[in-house]
Amino acid sequence: MGGVRGTARRTFSSIRTRNFKLFFFGQLVSNTGNWLTIVALTLLVLHLTNSGVAVGWLAACQFGPILFLSVWGGAIADRSNKRNLLFITQSIEMAQSVALAALAFMHHPPLAALFATAVVGGVALAFDNPLRRSFVTEMVPREQVPNAVALYSALVNTSRIFGPALAGLLVVTVGYGWCFALDAVSYVTVIGALWMMRPAELRRQPVAPKQKGDVRAAMRYVAGMPNLWIPFVMLTVVGVLGYNFNVVLPLFVEHGLHRGDGAFTLVYAVFSTGALVSALVVASHNLMKVRHIIVGAAAFGVAMLVMSVVPNIGFAIPLVFLVGVTSILYMTATTAIVQIEADQAMHGRILALQTVLMVGTAPIGGPILGWISDAFGARAPVAVGGAASLAAAGWGWATTLRLSRTAPR
Repeated sequence: MGGVRGTARRTFSSIRTRNFKLFFFGQLVSNTGNWLTIVALTLLVLHLTNSGVAVGWLAACQFGPILFLSVWGGAIADRSNKRNLLFITQSIEMAQSVALAALAFMHHPPLAALFATAVVGGVALAFDNPLRRSFVTEMVPREQVPNAVALYSALVNTSRIFGPALAGLLVVTVGYGWCFALDAVSYVTVIGALWMMRPAELRRQPVAPKQKGDVRAAMRYVAGMPNLWIPFVMLTVVGVLGYNFNVVLPLFVEHGLHRGDGAFTLVYAVFSTGALVSALVVASHNLMKVRHIIVGAAAFGVAMLVMSVVPNIGFAIPLVFLVGVTSILYMTATTAIVQIEADQAMHGRILALQTVLMVGTAPIGGPILGWISDAFGARAPVAVGGAASLAAAGWGWATTLRLSRTAPR
């Protein structure tokens, strides 16, 4: 029993910090609402168009602004009061959910308006994401940063369990509009949590003045550190072809396995449960080295390839759980190594670079995978993602081995 309590204390140690506790539970509610909206909007567009390409373009609208704006959002985060800016970005995202609710309550919502509203949310997310992720390091003591990063990943994946499940329930009972309306209400919790924080207890870095070349400086910094540029090159490949779950999973379930919305939300919830289990394991064991990233990418690739050939939903459930486990083993290790290895004065910019590669590549990968689904079947994008992840892992292993052989002794 003492061993179990000790493991629990290690796993949740950073929750004991008051500001992070407020942030954690506020974000848990808000992120659940956010995933509720992401899943509901994907299903709405899929049902309006019955097109994989349209779902891919929706992902481009949602995450395209990250590709172009997130690095500059990270630079702003590095020289700003993150808590104050989060009040603004979270309020804009609330307004986006209100607009989506109004559109969804229409009898025939115009597709262009849905895409345009998704773009607005994407712009807010481009600035909000590096703010939230770099803010984690300010709320806890330095020795608690790895644990807080892993728990934040667990938070995101917990919300990915409840958000899609709630979306499935609301879509089939009261309709799409109430999904977006509930998401809008959820932002009250996170804004209230930010307001209740104690600013004096934050571990802030001195705010750096704006300098010409902030973004280029971050890129040069990454290029000089193999522990950063190797994971980032891998992430470019995995982000484009392997990590587009919002496009791949609904097409795989509804067009590949020929099941409906209920089955899709069940699959997404199981996927997220696997991701949560993996995040808690990482939080307990600090699996945050380059070798963990390589192993995670390889395991993720194998799981995706096997899932692409399952014959029915019964076989898909355990495989999608494994995909969730391996995806977060890979991604949490990738995120944590940035938090630990990078100069804290550059956290916002470097995390934003990572976000560009992880999420901002959706405008490239989403339409490509949607076209592959329409042309070759809904299982093909899953197999492509698995093969790409295995290739990235192989490259990462070979490059790490080569650098270790040539390093001065």
